[in-house]
Amino acid sequence: MRWESVYVAGTGAWLPEPFSARAAVEAGEYDPEQFEADGLLSVRVAGEDVPPPDMAVQAATTALKRSALAPETVRLLLHNYVWFQGQTMWPVASYVADHAVHWGVPAFEVKQECNAAVGSLELAARQLTTEQDEAAVVLTTADRFAEPLINRWSAEAGLVYADGGTALVLSNRDGFARVLSTVTRADNRMEALARGAGLTPLPTQEPYDHAGRFAHYLRSRGGNIREATDRLVAMVKGAVDDALAEAGTTPDELAHAVIPTGGRSKMQWQAEQLLGVPEERTTWEFGRRTGHLGAGDQFAALNDLAETGALRPGDRVLMLSAGPGTASCAVLEVLRTPGWATPAADPQTPEEQR
Repeated sequence: MRWESVYVAGTGAWLPEPFSARAAVEAGEYDPEQFEADGLLSVRVAGEDVPPPDMAVQAATTALKRSALAPETVRLLLHNYVWFQGQTMWPVASYVADHAVHWGVPAFEVKQECNAAVGSLELAARQLTTEQDEAAVVLTTADRFAEPLINRWSAEAGLVYADGGTALVLSNRDGFARVLSTVTRADNRMEALARGAGLTPLPTQEPYDHAGRFAHYLRSRGGNIREATDRLVAMVKGAVDDALAEAGTTPDELAHAVIPTGGRSKMQWQAEQLLGVPEERTTWEFGRRTGHLGAGDQFAALNDLAETGALRPGDRVLMLSAGPGTASCAVLEVLRTPGWATPAADPQTPEEQR
């Protein structure tokens, strides 16, 4: 879908201090060979006293302030997440909306694993195009991954889970960037990749085991990993190609490709095979110091580009996300450098962080 009057007006993120990946190896938490293969330098790790919804509130408060939009113009808040939000059977999106925007804002949760946030951007764009008056939508993400139910360093090979909250404010009037296009592609057969052996009548206390679930998927299909890979590539490439075409943009014209954060091999596959852009035009350098924020990788990386002054008028920016079942892509055009941008400081090395 091509959009004519959808803008990014504000960004925000709440990220805890980075924890050295090498220190995790030395502590016996992170496999040394996986550490070398992944190329990650650090991961954001929050303390037990910061629940995910409050991370989202902090990020949304920052993004809304930067947008200079009145809370009364916000017509919708969509909250995205992957993991536990601090309570069961509880409308977490309403909490975020009440504390960050206004008690009267309709708020809903979007739960589509790692594809939720960019997918919610498309939902928000559709909402904004129905509004006649000035209107805004707030998008948030938040997650905190912790023992004993998830081991961030080993739950999924080639990916390390990180904690943090992120936010975007969209407007139908103005912003520092215009949303040119969004596309979502689906292959609902792929949900089986994450389902594992089957459904249970009640929640269990078993640690999350991505490898075990994927192994079951392969066993049930005769070990055909090529089939799963081909389906994933078709879904993601379809979203990317269509979004670029709708935006009238080619990979060569992209100043930045905002990609999900995994290890180096995942990054290279995304950049080279799926997008056709060099590593230096991706957000890998930010991601390798942050880790995988569940649904929040793309909003966090875009916020980093905005804060560090990396965005220039005329830049085209692609945002890509995918999960087991859907993939979404958005193409933005930067209209002006965000007013909160500051020159980037040299990032600390892991040794300096320790």
